[in-house]
Parts: sequence; C-alpha cells; structure tokens
Amino acid sequence: MPTVREIEAAGYRSLRSLRFPVGPLSVFVGGNGTGKTNLYRVLSLLQAAAAGSLTRALAAEGGMESVLWAGPRRKGEPARVRLSAELFDDATGHAYTYAVEVGLVPQVGSATYGAGFALEPQVKTERLTVQAGTRPVTVLDRDGPAGFVRDEEGRKRPFGTDLLPTETALAALQDAVRFPELQIVRQALGAWRFYHDVRTDAGSPLRRPCLAVTTPTLASDGADLAAVFATLAHIRGDTADLDAAFADAFSGARLVVPTPDREARFGVIFSEYLKRIFEPSELSDGTLRYLALAGALLAYRLPPFLALNEPEASLHPDLMEPLARMIVGASKRSQVWLVTHSERLAAAVAEQGGVRPRLVLKREGATGIDGLRRSGAFSDEDE
Repeated sequence: MPTVREIEAAGYRSLRSLRFPVGPLSVFVGGNGTGKTNLYRVLSLLQAAAAGSLTRALAAEGGMESVLWAGPRRKGEPARVRLSAELFDDATGHAYTYAVEVGLVPQVGSATYGAGFALEPQVKTERLTVQAGTRPVTVLDRDGPAGFVRDEEGRKRPFGTDLLPTETALAALQDAVRFPELQIVRQALGAWRFYHDVRTDAGSPLRRPCLAVTTPTLASDGADLAAVFATLAHIRGDTADLDAAFADAFSGARLVVPTPDREARFGVIFSEYLKRIFEPSELSDGTLRYLALAGALLAYRLPPFLALNEPEASLHPDLMEPLARMIVGASKRSQVWLVTHSERLAAAVAEQGGVRPRLVLKREGATGIDGLRRSGAFSDEDE
C-alpha cells in the first residue's frame, strides 16, 4: 500500500497555500485558533474525493462561502480550494500525485450557468500523475466536464461517462482493470482512518457491548471497541501490548476481556477493588477515552495511515507519556499523523519517537508551519 509523502492545500479556510512533507510519524502542535485542525481536515477531504463525497463534505462544512480562503487574492485568481497528496509505493518505486480543485458554480449575470445548485461546490479540475522513471506521466486529466484517462495499455481514453460537476473522476471511474492507477490511489486514500470524535458521554457506544465479530481495526467512532479487544484476546491470543499500555497508565489496574458469546464485552479491575469488575458504563470519561485510543493504536491490524486530532482531550496530564508510547509504537506499523495542543504530549512523542514536532502558527490570518520553506521542505531537515 503506498505511503503518504507530501500534502498540499491552498485556498481552504486559513490555509492560504501550504505544501509540506509527511513522514512515518508527523506531529503538529499549536494553540487554539492557529488552524491546525484545518490541516487534519484536508486529509479527510482527500479521502472524500476518493469516495466520491468531496463536494458533499464541503457543503456540510457550510458550503464554499465558509470553506474558501477569506483573505486577499491576487487579481484574477479564482476562488478555489486545491488539495493534493503525493503517495509513494516502496514495492514498485512509483510515485502517485493526485490533485483536485473545487470552486463555485459559474454565474452569468444574475443566473447560474450550467448544471448545479447556486451555492454548491463543484469540481473544477483533477489530475493524477504517476512517476515510474525520470518523467511523470499524466494518467487522469480533467478540466470541467472534459478530460481523459489512460487505460491499462497507456492509451488516452475519454471518461466514458457524463461526470456531474459535483463528482470526482477518481471515484466515478471504477474499472480497476482498465484504470489500475486510479484504483491504487483510490484504495490508498480510502484506507486512511481518522480518530477525532470518539464519544465518551453516558450514551456513547463505547459503554455498551457490541457484536462479537472478528474486528482487526477500530472503527472511527470506536463503537466496536469491545470486539477489537476480544479479537486481540481470543483470536490472536496476545494482549501483552494492550495489558502493558493499560498498566502503564493505571498502575495496578487490569483489563478484563471475557470470551464473547453473541456480544463482546470488557471491564476493568482497579487495584483498590480487586474483587470487582467495573463495566464500561461505570468508567470515567478519561479512562474510557484512553481505552479507545489503545484500541485504535494497538489493534490487531492498523490502517496504513492513522490520524489523531487532539487525542489528549479529557485525559489527565499524567497520561501523556503512556499515550506517547502507544503513538510511537503504532508508528512502527503505520504512518501516524498527530495534531495536538498539548505541548507535554508533543514533547513526549518527540523524546520517545525521535521526531521533531512542527509548530503550527498563524500570521496575518494565514496558517503556517514554523520552519517550512516555500519549496515545501523544512529548514531543519538536513540537521
């Protein structure tokens, strides 16, 4: 599965124009309002482009009026959101660069021109290039409704379908045999997993049993957490890392994962109450959230790219170091992207993972990353 090598975003919210490299473990730290969550959202929008839901995702954020860069533009510069990802396949040595631009419905006088609702986002351009040798080859090129795609023999073909302005060609052209490069990129982006909105309130699905189905990877909402633990305990038969991570955070405590019947369950035994198993409904928000993060980071199988947005929320400060150890461990099995406003967590990850946290800041309304050159490289990369 190709890994992520570079991300680019322009014209999106506070992101005027940013291009930066991505490694096995990327850590972004910054205060509230600096725009670090916008960096995280760019990833989910790229995945939405692969799934065919990009324009719907932008509409759900408030539409183009909300998501467009609100600062000054150069004269004649179109109001567009541009997103791009470069992926690299170590097995083949091929680099894939996918870029998409989304803009407003064109207006002629006071009337809307062409198909589409007046305020909905529309795909303006798409391009996918593949570099296997010295020169990149364009395998998908779209400008409005027109464009071409190269087939499995490298010949240019028309799309063969009428694309709506709200559809991405990457999602619409589903023939994996005729268009293998599109399938590779679509599959790579679709395999990303995001963990940012795991509920721990009284009605959270984490507090209830779930279906006993082999579950190698935690769902983004954490609803199958019990099944993830049961898979480790009773399918793989190894909970050593999970037990160590829990004991690291809660001294003397022990996670209990009974053999499932129709449903999977778990509970916790604390050192103060050795004869009592506390059910998930009884656990504090912080304890339950830490367990959900353990499920995400220690699961039987990790996604190829795993993104965390402010995982420290509701956690006690003393849990930052144990959480950092789980994050660093996960980065040895998956690419991990961490966005946090906890300097303590960022420092712990840096110390244990040997990476440099990147400071996200805002200058004149635009989000930037400290030390990032215009070339898209960090000034300290040679150190």
